[in-house]
Amino acid sequence: MTTPTATPAPEDLAALLRAIGPLPLAGQAWPDWVRILTWVILAILGVQVVTTAIRAPSQPFDTLLAVVVVLCFVGLLFVSWHMQTSITTIDDHGLRQTWFTRREVAWEDVRYARFVPMVFSKRLVIFTHRGKPVIFQGGTRELRAAFVKIAQVYKSSGS
Repeated sequence: MTTPTATPAPEDLAALLRAIGPLPLAGQAWPDWVRILTWVILAILGVQVVTTAIRAPSQPFDTLLAVVVVLCFVGLLFVSWHMQTSITTIDDHGLRQTWFTRREVAWEDVRYARFVPMVFSKRLVIFTHRGKPVIFQGGTRELRAAFVKIAQVYKSSGS
């Protein structure tokens, strides 16, 4: 399977940006229910770790295991925080999302786009001219609708 290599004509890109609506369009990268669920799961795991530590026999803890558990919990806390605060933005220059590192793709770098409607996250996978895919999450109805339009334009532009 080959992916399209042509980018849309400038007038098609301008029409796409008009169809998306007033720009910049920005919204939460993750839906509210997913963000809430991550904190609930994190709280349950935290309570489980603490109650297990309290109920453990008076034998000495395996220090390495305790460090690994704490590091895993801190890692989950880090991911949950970024899910809570991540914002996806679409504007005249391209797409960007705040995350651990900043994800950003300019319109002229987009080679192909595909909308992937997963259960927990509606994603737009952008393939750049450099061949590196960049994934953006859309947690709002407006972002998801824009993702579908972008995928349609960039899918049809190379056919």
